[in-house]
Amino acid sequence: MEQLSGKVAFVTGGANGIGFGMIRAFLEEGMKVVVADWNADHIEKARGLLKGSNSAYFVRTNVADRTDLAAAVAEAIDAFGRIHVLCNNAGVNGGGLADDPEFESWDKAMAVNLGGVINGTKLIVPIIKRQGEGGHVVNTSSMAGIVPLPGLAAYSTAKYAVRGFTESLRMQLAPLGIGVSCLFPGATRTGMLFPPEDQPETDFHEAEASDFQKALWDAARDAIDPLDTGRAVVAAIRENRFHIFTNREFLPEVIERNREMEAAFPDQDPPAGRARFEQLRAELAKNLLATGNRPVTKGDAGTFGLDFTTTTAD
Repeated sequence: MEQLSGKVAFVTGGANGIGFGMIRAFLEEGMKVVVADWNADHIEKARGLLKGSNSAYFVRTNVADRTDLAAAVAEAIDAFGRIHVLCNNAGVNGGGLADDPEFESWDKAMAVNLGGVINGTKLIVPIIKRQGEGGHVVNTSSMAGIVPLPGLAAYSTAKYAVRGFTESLRMQLAPLGIGVSCLFPGATRTGMLFPPEDQPETDFHEAEASDFQKALWDAARDAIDPLDTGRAVVAAIRENRFHIFTNREFLPEVIERNREMEAAFPDQDPPAGRARFEQLRAELAKNLLATGNRPVTKGDAGTFGLDFTTTTAD
């Protein structure tokens, strides 16, 4: 989507942090925006910051509740008539460890961070397809979906899953001219990341903190401006680029982890049948995930379950 002016974006978690950065960047492009968020205080603050704008519509919704989210989507359609850009951005921190016996916080984190992405996609992408005007989906993962984040197993699990879900979605929507991107933010000035001086109500003793905690606070002090992240999202939509990275400091680790993965493959000569299938699968996936997608045949669709229809049943 090179032309964004006049288009409508639906952004979950849109009243704060990265979501509000996207909202501001979309408004800069002349778009209309639906600010969907669960936190009433964040909504009121964002409403005040955008006071006087006729291009922003606010709706309170819980992305983990499909019925509630469906009602918010219907309200957005009533307000603006169309949705062209979907940003599944809502997220929560925490969720617990991989080996503890507690389920409640784990399930909540998964329901929002992964379930919210799935719910938003399954509710809004069929609308974008029916419109037949093209569109774009941006799903917010995290650098925790690329490299491990110690102590936050539920968060990392969901963000790795968002990455896989988004790659599958891109391959399915490519033949329809609908773009898909995955956002991998690092340290950003959001409601999830604070240095101690920004939390005066909390009894912090920085001198007693671990080196890891001190480094995290330093990262918070040098964090990315959410508006810059929003503008990076705009650029990726225009270029139909899948990966959206904002923090270069992770690159050496990503390179090292990829080299370790390559070294772990067995030394063997695959038989012809396996090699042939992998060649065809890799070629198709590469072209569907690339910016300039080659034409995909209906034979490909039958083999890989691709959807060539522009309409869906209600």
